[in-house]
Amino acid sequence: MLICHGVSLWLLLFCQLPERSEEDMYRDEEEIEREKMLLSETNSSEYKLSVSPEMDIMEYCRKEWRGNTPAAKRMRKGYEAVAQKFASIRRIRGDNYCAFRATLFQALSQATQLPRWLQSEDFTMLPENLLSEYDWIKQWQLRQKPGKRMGEIKDEIKDYLMLLRKKWKNISEIKGPLEKQEACDKLFKNEEEEYSLYEALKFLMLNTAIELYNADKNGKRVPVFSWLLFARDTSSNPCQLMHNHLNHIGHSGGLEQVEMFLLAYALQYTIQVYRLYKYSTDEFITLYPNDPEEDWPVVTLITEDDRHYNIPVRMCQETML
Repeated sequence: MLICHGVSLWLLLFCQLPERSEEDMYRDEEEIEREKMLLSETNSSEYKLSVSPEMDIMEYCRKEWRGNTPAAKRMRKGYEAVAQKFASIRRIRGDNYCAFRATLFQALSQATQLPRWLQSEDFTMLPENLLSEYDWIKQWQLRQKPGKRMGEIKDEIKDYLMLLRKKWKNISEIKGPLEKQEACDKLFKNEEEEYSLYEALKFLMLNTAIELYNADKNGKRVPVFSWLLFARDTSSNPCQLMHNHLNHIGHSGGLEQVEMFLLAYALQYTIQVYRLYKYSTDEFITLYPNDPEEDWPVVTLITEDDRHYNIPVRMCQETML
């Protein structure tokens, strides 16, 4: 059901990346060195893991944020708040797919059944149906496969969607939590399958964007983020969204804030994010969407800057009770 709600100031700001210039002016040498170390780790085998092993969340915080700048102090406070709910953290590989990777890993880790939208008989027909109606989708950019012909794109995206349904079904049927976690870890070590799943997610986002755009044009009520999505000069319609944004995800950019809403609607999941640099503000814990359906499952992520995402794991026993 598409519902319209009032526009709040914080939601309008989601179209912009977080302001960091003031904090950058006051970084100490230790924090600058930390950033260099993170960049150098890109070539290490551990950092290339899509989802790194668990680590105590406060131990991770102490390792990453040892400076005494306002930014470092705020991050430590933020991690302390998260540690009231979660005991551990798993670092997500820092490429332009990290929002997809963190969200999908969390969704599969807690999946107990196949979502309704994945059970639809028409699900794998989406590429064929959309391509028959929107000729511009022929210019969809597959990962590392530019210049594909229409038939090849249709068949390949269909394969991605079928893989998504197969993996989701298989993992959701695993009863033991340890076995389920092992299955997720195994999947996210298979690079070919992993990136195929992200292509499926991008296409589902495009389908959702088309549905929202058409609903608005037909006078139906749509969520506020849809207005913001199509209010951008670079995405005034689904074709522009595909060309200027979705085609670039994983290649030269990641998800912007308003696109996190689109991902949540495509998956019919609530994405709860601890935005650590927003600690002590109303935006410290942000929900995508901010008015979720009651029956949508919730996945939880952590971000320090709205660019990169990690995942908290092992909910504390008191929180569970």
